[in-house]
Amino acid sequence: MNDMPFAVVLFAHGSRDARWREPVEAVARRMTARQPAVPVACAYLELVEPDLPTAAGRLIADGARALRVVPLFLGMGKHVREDLPRLVDALRAAHPEVAFSLAPAVGETAEVIDLLADIALRS
Repeated sequence: MNDMPFAVVLFAHGSRDARWREPVEAVARRMTARQPAVPVACAYLELVEPDLPTAAGRLIADGARALRVVPLFLGMGKHVREDLPRLVDALRAAHPEVAFSLAPAVGETAEVIDLLADIALRS
């Protein structure tokens, strides 16, 4: 994303069960361990805070001028296909100085599909 300060928001659905957040936050910690210069935040569609506008706003306030939203969803359901693009469009309108990009659902990437197959085969 050019030379602009770059940040990532890991976007997940959310759950009333507090333990549900643990793997999402583990991904964020692993990212920070691997690339400490890349700020990362977690955001949730519902039931859990922070929501996407809040998480993105914090990163932008800290200086991010390029923000990639990564949906931690297994597939391209309604939330990823319809709800998330609307949320990102609203962020673009609210923060025209920031370059936003939206990654595909992680579960649709070849790496994740291969990893899930490997895990299933050894289980």
